[in-house]
Amino acid sequence: MSDNDLDERFNALMEQIDRQERRKMRKTAEREWAHLPRFRRRRRLRITAAVAAVAVAGAGAFVAWRPEVLGQAGTALTTALADAVPEDADRAFGPVPEETTPVEREPVAVSPFEGSPAMKYADGEKGLTMPRPKAMGGLSKKEVAAALSRTRALLKAAHLDRRVLLKSGSKPFAELLDPGDRVWFLKNLDRKKTKKNKKDYYNTRYLLTSFAPRTTELVTDVIKVRGRTTLSPSRENGYPGVRVKVNYLFVYAVRRPGQPETAMRLVAHSKREFFAYRENGRPAIWLKRWNNSVAGARCDVDDGFVRPSYDDAPLDEEAAKATGAPVDPYDLEQRDIEGCGRTTGT
Repeated sequence: MSDNDLDERFNALMEQIDRQERRKMRKTAEREWAHLPRFRRRRRLRITAAVAAVAVAGAGAFVAWRPEVLGQAGTALTTALADAVPEDADRAFGPVPEETTPVEREPVAVSPFEGSPAMKYADGEKGLTMPRPKAMGGLSKKEVAAALSRTRALLKAAHLDRRVLLKSGSKPFAELLDPGDRVWFLKNLDRKKTKKNKKDYYNTRYLLTSFAPRTTELVTDVIKVRGRTTLSPSRENGYPGVRVKVNYLFVYAVRRPGQPETAMRLVAHSKREFFAYRENGRPAIWLKRWNNSVAGARCDVDDGFVRPSYDDAPLDEEAAKATGAPVDPYDLEQRDIEGCGRTTGT
């Protein structure tokens, strides 16, 4: 049978389907399309295009995609096509390719610490490494171990506890202090500077890393930590004991709440010295000296809270006045810093 004869028989069969049936088919298809979920709609569009291309070569694929077309003339149409298509049609046209669903790949997540030394730092409290305890300074090995455990807990509370970081909390840190230090800490917590207390002013909020309310959220649950703790025998006020010196970096990936485009890093550098000893026969630990600095924070608000220096923030006039050579915030050996200084970047 010639191609012309095949076309004529196909057209004759199609004319058996009246216009009303075609309108019904079209409305049914439109209703189905309207209720497809969006991700399915895109996929359906690709399938339709593929079937339309096959219909030019063989009407069988087209009919299979529109089952309503079979209707009352389905049997006659199927029989006619079976008779009309040559036995070697599969060889002539080749197999109909199966639908291939595009592979959807999740975007590769990039660490907010990528490109900084912090990428190689330990995650969270794993970075708070402590030396092996040993008896020294009149304290037993067990007592030195207890002092190291308390030191580690204080560092964790001050720089890693979410209640302190994001909720203006202080209890996790305060409850770990010895009674005398706790009274002093709470008395001076969030203390306001006035003309009367200017000379003896101190705000113990500076002992903690606390972000100002509603300014900050963490980009990731991971906080990078690197540093060390050293021990040495010592004597303070006539008491023998052990000096515990800590030097740690805490690197935070932060952003404005709900604004991922503002993501940035801050580096808090905590240097502290504790003195572990026996007081009235019981182990005690005294917070003797400390120095905290935060690179990437604003300098123009002096209330103890950390305010990230976002790129879209107003000019920090105090930071603009800073002089001296920029310092590397990732340098553990960096000298103690007072006031506002410049850094090489976080």
